[in-house]
Amino acid sequence: MAVGKETGWLLLIFSLPAKSASQRVDIWRKLQKYGTIALPSGGYLLPNSAPNQERMEWLATAIRSYKGQASVLLVQSFDDLSPARLEQLFTEARSRDYRKLLRDIQKLAALAHSRRSPSQAQRLRRRFSEIMEVDFFENQFRARVEKALAKLEEPISQKKNRVRSSDYANRTWVTRFRPGIDRVSSAWLIRRFIDPKARFAFGSKPADHPDAIPFDMFSNDGFGHRGEDCTFETLHKEFAIRDARVKRIAEMIHDADLGDEKFGRIEAIGLDKVLRGWAAQDLSDEALLKRGMELIEGLYDSLE
Repeated sequence: MAVGKETGWLLLIFSLPAKSASQRVDIWRKLQKYGTIALPSGGYLLPNSAPNQERMEWLATAIRSYKGQASVLLVQSFDDLSPARLEQLFTEARSRDYRKLLRDIQKLAALAHSRRSPSQAQRLRRRFSEIMEVDFFENQFRARVEKALAKLEEPISQKKNRVRSSDYANRTWVTRFRPGIDRVSSAWLIRRFIDPKARFAFGSKPADHPDAIPFDMFSNDGFGHRGEDCTFETLHKEFAIRDARVKRIAEMIHDADLGDEKFGRIEAIGLDKVLRGWAAQDLSDEALLKRGMELIEGLYDSLE
């Protein structure tokens, strides 16, 4: 989007008193943040737009408050700089920003997951948003950085070849008390497709069952909600279960558990209400889970 070609350019020229070192640094940082380029002949340039004009005017006001002088000019053309050359200058500046960010993303991606923190990826995402805001000409590096950042933020469960089914055979699986639709269907999926000899336990903390595999617990351990996915969907994707009926059930469980109508599936909503009714009858957790798994098995058999 070559804004300057049609609407002109905003040029900020200013001077500050020699002793205003801290104020000079403050203005310089804002110029960097707003994505300006410095012209060889003097002054700082932005493509003309309403947001950019407001930024330039605020900068000029700040400079004057520091007892400096500032003017914001609307310039249609430069005799020594063509619109194409000006666009190139902005493109080169954003390319440098994107390349530096890409290097930082790659450095973080090279670390083991245990050495990363969510805040690190969040800071990189904020930097990306800030660069995009001043990427006035849709830099070619944008898509590449976006892809690298999305891969960095990708849940561990979506990494290919991470799960080996043999590691999850003949195990105890632990989940929260009073299982609802997501937990009973996940238990059914585990027993039916992942671990036929699975045993189930209940608790509030995975640490209370150190040898068990947690699922749908309020922690980052084991298998649970990932991104927009419920636990059933996480298990379905993690173990790459290729069964068309399971895929349809995953959509049903998602809508029943999360209530966002993402797939427009209503079939499991009634099952969820039945489970809630049984839970109100003071059934044990084991009985509730067993009945719920039988419900899901019936649902599976009813699908063609």
